Amino acid sequence: MERLKNRKTIGTKQTLKAIEKGTAEIVFIARDAESKVTTPLVELCNQKNVPIYYVDTMEELGKACKIDVSAAAAAVLCNLQV
Repeated sequence: MERLKNRKTIGTKQTLKAIEKGTAEIVFIARDAESKVTTPLVELCNQKNVPIYYVDTMEELGKACKIDVSAAAAAVLCNLQV
């Protein structure tokens, strides 16, 4: 989770967008998040071959992202050179 200090997205919607765009390098998902929220992320990561790392709690993921609330998902973004 140290990599979450780099460019990142936080939250399910933003993480889904990053996966769809092909800019998500790694996705972090909280194990205690509702499956109806995380299942679309897992399915899309599998389709796009994006690695998933599971974090025990949403609170732990929020802290790793340096936010004061919990988070169900986050992603480290690729450093794309244009």
